[in-house]
Amino acid sequence: MSAVKALSIAGSDSGGGAGIQADLKTFQELEVYGMSAVTAITAQNTLGVQGVYPMAVDAIVHQLQSIADDLTPQALKTGMLFSGELITAVANTIKKYSWKNIVVDPVMVAKGGASLLQEEAIDAMKKELIPLATVITPNIPEAEVLTGLRINSMEDRKKAATLLRNMGAHFIVIKGGHGEEETASDLVFDGTRYQIISSPRIQTKNTHGTGCTFSAAITAHLAKGIEPIEAIKLAKDFIHHAIQYDLKIGSGHGPTNHFAFKKYGVSTK
Repeated sequence: MSAVKALSIAGSDSGGGAGIQADLKTFQELEVYGMSAVTAITAQNTLGVQGVYPMAVDAIVHQLQSIADDLTPQALKTGMLFSGELITAVANTIKKYSWKNIVVDPVMVAKGGASLLQEEAIDAMKKELIPLATVITPNIPEAEVLTGLRINSMEDRKKAATLLRNMGAHFIVIKGGHGEEETASDLVFDGTRYQIISSPRIQTKNTHGTGCTFSAAITAHLAKGIEPIEAIKLAKDFIHHAIQYDLKIGSGHGPTNHFAFKKYGVSTK
């Protein structure tokens, strides 16, 4: 039997904690063959982003074409897509090859505060990419930008999730890392019902790459044929371990521990 394959379309993090590097580490830990289309090179570390160097759109599309010609992914995720032109090109390529199991992580701002998405790209994301999403995984600030809502409560999150569903995404996960609950509570909406998936909140500054890792874990599980709700729950467990047993490296927002899930067991519940 051939290996299950997953694709990440995202930026490169020279510090290794987020982006393509985090995605490939996650795929590997979950026993999925990882592929990548690099959208930008970033100069960054745990202290922040020192530079962003976008790839030409044609170069990104060419990477995707090469993958499509030989290595069709069972699932893919998008991360850092810096411009409206690129978002449109990626969306058109996904449609051209009829790729399924699309996870959209609407990366907008790095942990250090640097903007990773141009303003004009937000409209393209809403019109071109979100309608293709099997799962979309915004944090609260990203959900606010995409919906125009101010989110202060779980009811606000539900309203935002409904709006994102109306944009075309099938499963919405509004992550709770920026929330004020005692637990890290993610709101999941499938168009019919809302579910809250919680884990103990861990007090740590070492959360660089959590969004990338979480969405990559969902992608890996979808590639294996796992249903979206279960894939989201498994990914939540994976990222909880990665945060709980962090690597304690760097002077700023350190990375999570991608091998913690295998090393410390499948559940802390």
